[in-house]
Order: sequence, then structure tokens, then C-alpha cells
Amino acid sequence: RRFLASKEQFHAYLRAGGEPGGQADAEGEEEVGSCQSEPPAKRVRSEDPSQDGESREDAGAVEKEPAERKRARGQNKSRPCMKPNHYEQSRLCPSVTQGCAEKCYFGPRCRFLHDVGKYMAVKPADLGRSCVLFETFGKCIYGVTCRFAQAHLGDGYQNIVNTDLAKQWEGKSLVRNNLSKDLQHQLRKRKFIFKKADEYLCGLAKSHSNGGKGGKATGHSTEEQEVSNCTTPQEGLGDSPACPVLPEQGKDPKPDALQSPGPTGGEEASSIKTVGPVTDEDLIKLRSREKRKLEIQGKLYLAPLTTCGNLPFRRICKRFGADVTCGEMAVCTNLLQGQSSEWALLKRHHTEDIFGVQLEGAFPDTMTKCAELLNQTIEVDFVDINVGCPIDLVYKKGGGCALMTRSNKFEQIVRGMNSVLDVPLTVKIRTGVQEKINVAHKIIPKIREWGASMVTLHGRSREQRYTRGADWDYIAECAKIASPMPLFGNGDILSYEDANRAMQMGVSGIMIARQVSVGALIKPWLFTEIKEQRHWDISSNERFDILKDFTSYGLEHWGSDTQGVEKTRKFLLEWLSFLCRYIPVGLLEYLPQKINERPPYYVGRDYLETLMASQNVDDWIKISELLLGPVPTSFTFLPKHKANSYR
Repeated sequence: RRFLASKEQFHAYLRAGGEPGGQADAEGEEEVGSCQSEPPAKRVRSEDPSQDGESREDAGAVEKEPAERKRARGQNKSRPCMKPNHYEQSRLCPSVTQGCAEKCYFGPRCRFLHDVGKYMAVKPADLGRSCVLFETFGKCIYGVTCRFAQAHLGDGYQNIVNTDLAKQWEGKSLVRNNLSKDLQHQLRKRKFIFKKADEYLCGLAKSHSNGGKGGKATGHSTEEQEVSNCTTPQEGLGDSPACPVLPEQGKDPKPDALQSPGPTGGEEASSIKTVGPVTDEDLIKLRSREKRKLEIQGKLYLAPLTTCGNLPFRRICKRFGADVTCGEMAVCTNLLQGQSSEWALLKRHHTEDIFGVQLEGAFPDTMTKCAELLNQTIEVDFVDINVGCPIDLVYKKGGGCALMTRSNKFEQIVRGMNSVLDVPLTVKIRTGVQEKINVAHKIIPKIREWGASMVTLHGRSREQRYTRGADWDYIAECAKIASPMPLFGNGDILSYEDANRAMQMGVSGIMIARQVSVGALIKPWLFTEIKEQRHWDISSNERFDILKDFTSYGLEHWGSDTQGVEKTRKFLLEWLSFLCRYIPVGLLEYLPQKINERPPYYVGRDYLETLMASQNVDDWIKISELLLGPVPTSFTFLPKHKANSYR
């Protein structure tokens, strides 16, 4: 209890820079202006079963409670645009940076600077004397635009190259699954050929047309009455007009395409023309049980984390012992449109030895075509279907958790994707949609029958979102039902002790995500604790070194120019909005920390530890300035999730 402090003492200590007299000066002091909208002091909260998880999580719900009782939940959907544009005013043309100014694509119409001298006159000051790209690869491709350019600029602003170091990396691909311009052009012009997907969808359409009013697979629930309009502009990208997926109606024997998800024609050839000898793989279609197996039982699985589960963060988790990584959730329609921002979610670092991608969609045509697209163009070890996303934007379109109530569409998606993929297909689900009505135990045997290789079960319903405790007893029951198909459990893994209890439940492995108060986002070294079976009282300096590594990985991934620096800062601040919830082991009265526990204000063992415990945005920005230099003028930041901070 010697670390406890009031809100005024906490902020006074930070304002004083860690001086011993900082707390004493706060006695009787009123709140500072930057803390006026701060929520009530954090306190240990026991789980209250009388509260409704959906209403607390839904950001769009209008609560009628008094202002002092209203808790920030959900997303900041109306947050202002925070993309910095100050560097657009005097930006150097990329052709100059690449050493081919005479070949500028825009010619005299180019709005960027072509004079290096003018650019250097208005360029912001460098942020440091060492460039991570130059030190790692022997060359910085950003040249004079690099914010650490003094480390590799010679006379006349010439970019210096360390030839010996550059040769070591020559020809090596550090990041895979990039979107080529040629592929992007094919997707935008709708010239990409989906041969296997079209065959499956045509077979599906024939089964509907031959069945008259029928169309539903035998044994399916009749609760799904909605019609799939697969040719709408939003969901029907690249559809074959001759073979639409017709709406299902009534009951009918199982369609042929669903019974045999493989190709129907014996004379089919691969859609990719190859050169060389003909092998058995060219002539014989692998059956689902003959596909490459996903051998990840007993391994630690880093869950796909929206916004924060980027490539630099996954590299941090790999370093601490994560065995399996997965990219952020990607929307299938955006991938089919060739959107660069969506394809960036599929990038894979060479250190990620077991890597998968997660897709979200609501209809079999787009999901099947997207699966075939990825099967031909990127390198992954598995593809995961997101049937656990609870947010309204996805749910109302029929994706995410909504697929658990649309069993016919769910089956068509799983069977279709499994028929076009050469890698295992996995599915991530929740216990159900409604809080007290579990349906996962009914769906899991069907998923196994449809051909999925693995299921991950999050022990909460959609209404619970990320509140209350995960139901591990139910997860254990589902693990028995799923056998022999592997089932991974997900929810409330806060320490190695929780991981040990979870593995004793009979699951094949555990997935570690963002769980409410602790998880991979708040405690990325949790993987090390589980493997070494210990509680790690990590110091503030060690945690700061982790942030340094993340910054280096970010500059390497997003770039060391001004645009790359600000993008790295943005994702660093999003991560800090979760990291601030970590409570150092040395300050806890008992171990381990429990779910949903929030500490009161406390002063850490040093100034840096206290600064990292602050939930004030200004303090997060201060930490980012220690790593990436001062923020631009009029810089603003608001975290994606409301519960993470106050303005």
C-alpha cells in the first residue's frame, strides 16, 4: 500500500518529473485542466452479473444514466481525422529520392519538389543520429527524406551505402505477401480468373435451380430466412453473371456441390500455367484429409488483433515466444477490389514461421473467390474465417457472429473455401450471439463435417463482447465434442497459471488476445512467462526497451521518412492505450492479477514506471516523443477504444 496515491498526487508526481516533493505539493490541489474529463479513479471491480454486457459495450447506445455513472465503452466512432498532412506541403518527389528525377511520371504537372536544396531548407530537423535502416541493411532507401538522414548523407546530399552490409541482404525477401501492381490492376479491372471458385458456385447455383423451391442442405436449421443477393455492388465483385448463387428456399436434399466440394470436371487443368514436368499434384486433386496438416497442438497462438496486431507488434510477440501468428482481420470484398491498405494486413515477416490470415465476409461467392485469390498469390500456412467479430458494422451485414445464425450460408462458405484452398482452413467462433444461449456445441460438429481443420472458441457471447469472465467449463465441453478436430480455447489467459488451467481443460492449445485487463497487448512477455512458468517482474527500463524495438520495427516497416515516422507514432500510441493497464508484479498484493481488476492511482518504483501507468493521452504522447521526437504542430490523438483514455 506504500505505492497508493490520490489522483492529484499521481499527476503532481508526473508534473514534477519524479521529484520526491511532487506528491506533497498536490495536497489540496485541484485537478489540472488536462484532467477535467478524466473518469473516476480506477478501483477493483468485481463482476456484476446484473449488468448487461451488450449495453456497456455498444458505443452507439444512448444511455440515460447520470453523467457521473456513465462509463466509456466501445469505439470512438466520431473521432476526428488525425492523419498528419503537414509534410504534404513541401514533399520531395519520389523520383528524386529514387535517383531518376528525369523520369518523373507526372512531368511538369508534378506538385512535389524536385530541387533537393529547397527541400532541405524546409525539411524538419532530424530526430536522431542513427538510422535503423542504414544500420540494419547498409542502405536507407529514403535518402534525404529520412528523418535520420545525417547518419547516411555525404557531400552534396549523396546517400551513402555500406556495400558490405548491403550485399548480405541482397536478393533476400524480408517481408512477403506484397501486392504487385500487375495483380492490383487485374483485380481493379476484374480480369483475375477464379476458375475453381466459379466451378463451385456454378454447381451451387445448379443445385438450387434443379431443386425448384428447395435449396437448403439436409439437417440445417430453418431459422435462416434471409436471401443472399450475391450480385450487389458491395458483395458481388467479380461474380460470373452466368452462374449466380441463388437464394436458398425451403428444404431440399443436400446439393451436389456441397457433397463434393472438389472440382466437378475430370478434365480440369490448373488455372496457373506452369512450365516443367507433369507431377501427380498436377493431375490429382487432394482430398481434404490429404491436405497439409496444421500441426500447432500445444503451441501458443497470438490472436489476430485489429489495429494493434500489426507486423511490428507480431515481431515483438515472436521474440517473446509466440509460436503461431495471424494477420489482422481482412475484409474479403476489399481484398477483391485490390485495396492496398487491406492487402497490407496480409504481409508476413520472414521470422513468422507459422503464419495465417483471417478473412471476414458474409457470402459464399466473395469468400470463396477471396480464398482462391490468396491461395494463388500469397504464402500462408492456414486461412481463418472470422465468425466471432461482435461489432455492429460487421454483424449487421451478416458477417462475424451473424454467421452462427445463418447456418446455410456458413456451410456454403466453409465448403467453398475448403474446396479451393491447398492449406488448412480454420474457424474462430464465440459461444453464441445471446448471452445465456450457447450454440457453439451444436455448430462445432457441423464445422468438422464441412471440412475445417481447427476451431478456436472464445468463451464469451457476442452480447458479452469482452466483459465478464470466459466460460472455460463450456469450452472444455466443446473440446470433447470437437474431437478429433483440434479446438483452441480463448479468453482470460492472464498468467502462466491461467494457461496451465486452460490446458487441463482438454483443449488442443490456447489463443492469447487482448482480454479486457491483460493479454498480449498489455503484456506481450506473457508468452515468455507461460513457457518459463514464472511471473516476470519486468522493470520499466525493460518495458521501455520493448517500445524502442517496436519503434525500430515500425520505422523499418512503414518507413523512416516523415510519413513513416508519424504512422509509427500512431500505432505506438494505440498500443500505449493498452500498455498503460499493466500493473507491475512487484506492486501487486497477491498473484496473479485477476480479470477486470483495475488498480487505484499508484506511484511506481520510479518515474518511468509511473509515467507508463498514466491513462492520460498527454503522457502517452510524452512517451512517444522520447522515442520519435517532438510531435508536429497541432497534433491530436484519440484512441480507437473509448475505455482506454480520457481527453
